[in-house]
Amino acid sequence: MSLADDPRFFALLTGSFLRLVGRPLVSAPDFGPAWLYESAPFAVLAHDTSADPLFVYANRAAQRAFGYSWDEFVGMPSRLSAEAPEQAGRQSLLDAVARDGFVSGYASIRVARDGRRFPIAEGIVWQLIDEDGRVCGQAATFPLPA
Repeated sequence: MSLADDPRFFALLTGSFLRLVGRPLVSAPDFGPAWLYESAPFAVLAHDTSADPLFVYANRAAQRAFGYSWDEFVGMPSRLSAEAPEQAGRQSLLDAVARDGFVSGYASIRVARDGRRFPIAEGIVWQLIDEDGRVCGQAATFPLPA
């Protein structure tokens, strides 16, 4: 089973978001892992806790925004989602998330697979923390660019 349809990973994403941000990531209780991966009208990405964090999840909306398939996304260093000039700001954001639990209102420019640049606005980045308090990575969500 991949994380795309893993109920435990869905619970980690949504549970961490609810505990840290204070509102649900998914608006309806019957929207589960398949809905978040296939149908959500917003992007969700997650990376692990490696020294150079690797993407472990990217829903279809994120795949469309960045132009990568699941197989291309998963295992890719998450720093590659930002161009070199943006990487210092991205690292500062991730450090703030590690310190504060989450950051909302995030805005930046990201780069797609084909080199196209696109804006992210109103993003939320949060720590993935399991029920035992163990940090499992970080995740981000943002509305799709118009």
